[in-house]
Amino acid sequence: MFEGLIDRFQLIRRKILGYGRITDREITVILKDIRITLLEADVNYKVVKDFISELNIKCTGLELAKTFNPGDIVLKTVYEELTKLLGSKPQKMQFKSSGPLIIGLIGLQGVGKTTTAAKLALKYKAKNPLLVAADAKRPAAYEQLSQLGQRAKIPVCPLHQGSTKATVKKAIKQAIDQGHMFVIVDTAGRLHLDDELIEELKEIDRIVKFDYRLLVADGMSGQDAVNQAKTFREKIGLDGAILTKMDGDARGGAALSITRAAQVPIFYIGTSENLNNLEQFYPERMAQRIMGMGDLASLAEKLKVVEGRFDEKKIRAKVMKGELNFDDFLAQLKAVKKLGPLSKLAAMMPGVRENDIKEDELKKIEAIINSMTKKERVNPDVINGSRKRRIAAGSGTTTRDVNQLLKQFDYASKLLKKMGKNLPKNILSGS
Repeated sequence: MFEGLIDRFQLIRRKILGYGRITDREITVILKDIRITLLEADVNYKVVKDFISELNIKCTGLELAKTFNPGDIVLKTVYEELTKLLGSKPQKMQFKSSGPLIIGLIGLQGVGKTTTAAKLALKYKAKNPLLVAADAKRPAAYEQLSQLGQRAKIPVCPLHQGSTKATVKKAIKQAIDQGHMFVIVDTAGRLHLDDELIEELKEIDRIVKFDYRLLVADGMSGQDAVNQAKTFREKIGLDGAILTKMDGDARGGAALSITRAAQVPIFYIGTSENLNNLEQFYPERMAQRIMGMGDLASLAEKLKVVEGRFDEKKIRAKVMKGELNFDDFLAQLKAVKKLGPLSKLAAMMPGVRENDIKEDELKKIEAIINSMTKKERVNPDVINGSRKRRIAAGSGTTTRDVNQLLKQFDYASKLLKKMGKNLPKNILSGS
């Protein structure tokens, strides 16, 4: 996500920190670099103009000549302004104490609206959600939502009398009768925004009275997403946006433009077709990612998901004794892999890019470990020459690859044991 933009900001960051002193001349160069970077990222030109103007005012007011590290102060100012540009505060839906929360997902065809509906339902599964396919003109709409509902184990209100109006009326009654606290209406999508679509959306809104109208837009479409947001907001009103396909967006123009240019805050961002890949949008965290500062808060939240899938106290004890084995490593690798590609997780760490993590190498390691017997995984010391050849043949690798993994694992185990002995007991006990 945003690889190109992150790379450019990394260069700007290093340039700023390389200045021994920062005067008006250096500020001019910095602002020019940022302006070019944002324009190349397909950020709305009016947004860029206003952003640079505001940043210039802020930087001009800083007493940089009197500070020991002027570069840090400039970077802090850029980060703060970037956070404001992205929306300042995270947007969260407020659920009702009684009665269902009803949201309408609005957007053109092909932006991932139906998949997003299932992702949202899965994210708030504790609210007993109900999915509604409000598109009578596209027969595949209900079928697609039903299939996704089955995958997520979420109920879907069937199409009623071949009518969108009848369907949404039935859905609200079903939600009230069956105690669904969250109703997600997947509205009609068309290839182009026309008067017929607008009238249909208005009619559905009059019937169900949406608590939130959320635009679903393709994050890779750049300024098209911004223009769609502007039009939908003017015609029917919007409360926020969900940007999809963000894993394929290296530039970030839509995310950086939509809140300021269309006055539509971002609620969530979606990546891939995996139903678990829908993230709450945090402006400050996204600003950190863009500036190459990582996103440790999001990483920590993701890692909490795998807590309890392996015995942490047992792992710590093994580290202390130098008894960590390949079974332990494989168990943790499988648990973390459930969160998504490891390259994307690693990219949340400061200074690490997605391309720095080679997924193929990790697959090779997993294949080698899976080719070992239980005895070999628990006690790697028994792996001799003939066993290495068997493991290599079984994993589709070479004996050199097997030797390299064994050496690296042995080195890591000894290092962890040494570090464990030097750490305070309260750290290893988790207290």
